[in-house]
Amino acid sequence: MEKRRKRRLRLIILIAAFVVLAGMAGTGIYIWKNYQITTVYVEGNTHYTDEEIIEYVMGGRFAHNSIILSWMYKNKEITGIPFIQAMDIKILSRNTVKIMVYEKSLAGYINYLGRYFYFDKDGIVVESAAQRTEGIPQVSGLRFDSVALYEPLPIEDHSVFGNILSITQLLSKYKLAADRISFSEDYEMTLYFGNVRVILGTSAYIDEKVTRLQHILPNLLGESGVLDMRDYQDVSDTVTFLRDQ
Repeated sequence: MEKRRKRRLRLIILIAAFVVLAGMAGTGIYIWKNYQITTVYVEGNTHYTDEEIIEYVMGGRFAHNSIILSWMYKNKEITGIPFIQAMDIKILSRNTVKIMVYEKSLAGYINYLGRYFYFDKDGIVVESAAQRTEGIPQVSGLRFDSVALYEPLPIEDHSVFGNILSITQLLSKYKLAADRISFSEDYEMTLYFGNVRVILGTSAYIDEKVTRLQHILPNLLGESGVLDMRDYQDVSDTVTFLRDQ
């Protein structure tokens, strides 16, 4: 009697296990067939095209399934792709996903020993590349003896990095693209737009200076010379442009 009861119990357990496994297999097959990605949206990317981001994210064997892809990128640290801090996958529908790209906040770059070193608002070097990335200004005039990844640039006055970020954000706001930001020994700023050099001086009244600059630069297309804005404070001040001889 006891043996018969044990055999019946084992049979019940085997049947239950089979039902569970069959259910899991059925669920897996359903998910695999019905959650195939057909539409992808990409947001937050500036350094890479949508196609490049999609290729990076969905290059794996199982990456075309929305549920699996979302699970793969949950709290995943991004390595091997410069300028990207993190990426998040949002399922909009079972066949549609949105890739949210979170790029590293870059203030500028320096050219050192034939490479481009990109740094953030705190002066921390976050990337090194053999090729230059468009849209990030070169910074020159800073004095240092060495550069190391993930370390701050070794300069005396670290407040200059906040000024760099402020000026790059203002330039972006007014759709101005400076080729270079140069600093003098006393950290006064000069912006280069082709052959036009704009002397901003210190960071005092920087918002007012850039606001005025957006109206002046279009009139200087093709010109070569120096625009002196060191003493500019408001619209009542005059700005002098000295053409090159």
